[in-house]
Amino acid sequence: MSILIDKKSRLVVQGITGRDGGFHASKMKAYGTNIVGGTSPGKAGALVDNIPVFNTVRDAVRETEADTSVIFVPAPFAKDAMMEAADAGIRLIVCITEGVPTLDVVEAYSYIRRKGARLIGPNCPGLISPGRSMVGIMPTMIFREGSTGVISRSGTLTYEVVYNLTEHGMGQSTAVGVGGDPVVGLYYKELLEMFENDPETDSIALIGEIGGDAEERAAAYIRDHITKPVAVFIAGQQAPPGKQMGHAGAIISSGSGTAAEKIAAFEAVGVPVAREPSQIPALLKGRR
Repeated sequence: MSILIDKKSRLVVQGITGRDGGFHASKMKAYGTNIVGGTSPGKAGALVDNIPVFNTVRDAVRETEADTSVIFVPAPFAKDAMMEAADAGIRLIVCITEGVPTLDVVEAYSYIRRKGARLIGPNCPGLISPGRSMVGIMPTMIFREGSTGVISRSGTLTYEVVYNLTEHGMGQSTAVGVGGDPVVGLYYKELLEMFENDPETDSIALIGEIGGDAEERAAAYIRDHITKPVAVFIAGQQAPPGKQMGHAGAIISSGSGTAAEKIAAFEAVGVPVAREPSQIPALLKGRR
């Protein structure tokens, strides 16, 4: 079983006629994702890799019963694209676009929640349920079907951890890149709950990084609610205060959000923390 997406998910690609949208739409389609349409204002009736193009998400939903969208539009238009998807009745919105202003995300996320939809991202690689569906820009060749759930703030580290899991015979149920911006949609707590309730997920790999207190809150949630084995890696262990490391949200400010604090929070609740991503498989196997 997977969380959030599967073979039945009906995907619309917002910005499909752009360079990135068209390229990744073809990659997702080749993997087997059920892409039912794309959108690009003024280009209705066109085809991209035999995928029909609609003017609006509402048109796409009406004609195809799409329930999931992935967004590849430029940052200045991402807020409107997210809100358009929610307004059209899309249930899961995945925003790949990076550089979206934080206040735009705050407004869009609030609107999406009011509409009863879910958001992943922005500035994220998306998600994959191996063998079923991939929504985003994940390198599918490293993933294998299995029972380890993966949650990550870092796209690149997701791939490194997944590669090591696969090499050790530990396939994945679903892997989700939540994004590294200061404000994003679904985060550790919600995804941990989904994996806990998924009967075909038997362990969880969580990848965090410096900045904010999301990892500390995840540790508390694991202590109180998660029964399955969890192993963690925290990026940025050598980062100095005030130095942004890659993501907009990965910055130690006023002495808080350090890797040491996050590692201590997980260790205090009995969750093992890897010093290197390659240690994750052994830590999980040791707790199964």
